[in-house]
Amino acid sequence: MADLVVVLITAPNEDHAAKMANDIVASGLAACVNIIRNIRSIYRWQGKIEDEGEVLMLVKTRKEHFKDLEKRIRELHPYTVPEIIALPIIEGFEGYLGWLKEETAKEQG
Repeated sequence: MADLVVVLITAPNEDHAAKMANDIVASGLAACVNIIRNIRSIYRWQGKIEDEGEVLMLVKTRKEHFKDLEKRIRELHPYTVPEIIALPIIEGFEGYLGWLKEETAKEQG
C-alpha cells in the first residue's frame, strides 16, 4: 500500500477544484478526486489570521506521481502557496485499490 496516497488540496471554490480535478484525472495523475464543499479554513497568512470558505479536494493516486501532480496543481491553482499534502494509504478494499493502481499505471495523455 505504501505506493498509494491521498493528496489533500484546498481550493477557493468548486469551479477551480473541478477544473483541476478534470485535468489531473484526464492526464492519469489521479484515479479519482472527491470535492468536498463548504469547509472553513482558519490560518495565518502574511501575519494575519484569515477565516475563509474553501473546498477540499481528496485526490487518490500513486506516491510516484506526487511531484508531477504537485507541479500541475501549482500551474493551475490560483493560490500563491496552495495546500498540497500527501497522506499514505495504509489499508483499503483490494478491489478499489487495484482499480486505483490500474488507473494511475501510466499517464493517460
